[in-house]
Amino acid sequence: MLETLKKPTVAISVPRPEAQTRAGSPDGRSLRAFLGQVWAIVSKDVRAELRSKEVVSATWVFALLVLVVFNLAFDLEREEMGPAGPGMLWVAIVLAGMLGLNHVFAKEREQSCLEGLLLCPVDRSVIYFGKLVGALIFTLALEVAVLPVFAVFTNLPVFMPGPLLALLLGTVGFVAVGTLFAAIAANARTREVLLPILLLPIATPVLVSAVNATGLSFDGEPWSELAPWLGILAAFDAIYLVLSPWLFEQVAQELGPE
Repeated sequence: MLETLKKPTVAISVPRPEAQTRAGSPDGRSLRAFLGQVWAIVSKDVRAELRSKEVVSATWVFALLVLVVFNLAFDLEREEMGPAGPGMLWVAIVLAGMLGLNHVFAKEREQSCLEGLLLCPVDRSVIYFGKLVGALIFTLALEVAVLPVFAVFTNLPVFMPGPLLALLLGTVGFVAVGTLFAAIAANARTREVLLPILLLPIATPVLVSAVNATGLSFDGEPWSELAPWLGILAAFDAIYLVLSPWLFEQVAQELGPE
């Protein structure tokens, strides 16, 4: 009896299968938490931009200047200039968009907070999607400012479902891969030069498809003619949105500590 009492007893608690399943499976709560973390980064960037207005003012002025230069160099109201209109529109969007992408990680880099952002107790894909959504908001705001001016200069049917869908799909693909390369160029001293060199070759399929889809929609072609180019845009958007978060995790290892 005494020997039995002297023996130490060890209590082993085995978690119930129900609890293991709930903790390990992505349910609605984990998705809401993921979206909440993404929105926290987006709202932080939007609030900072609303206070400073550095990116919005710079990109808007730059894009409008590009359109004004094209308008002065060419008579955009001539009928034969119609095929050049989509290229001019996308040149203005891409050049101004790259100027905005250079500032995606600029606040954290200038204030030496980039490592702190990467040390946040969240998945690295949260940081990528937060920066992506913020950059997408700023780029769409840029297009909202540019499209009326472009429509006045060219008399092209900009505010139609075809051109708007092509612009949306092209912008998503361009910003998705642009956010990744903005992270790669974040710590470079010459990131303004490095970003276009890295981004433009990879974004070329999206830009070519977007220009063709926009041109066909300006010409009033049926949806059957637009569908192949829109399908290419959607396919590249899906590829970039799947690969970029995974590649961002590799890039983040070089930008900051594990």
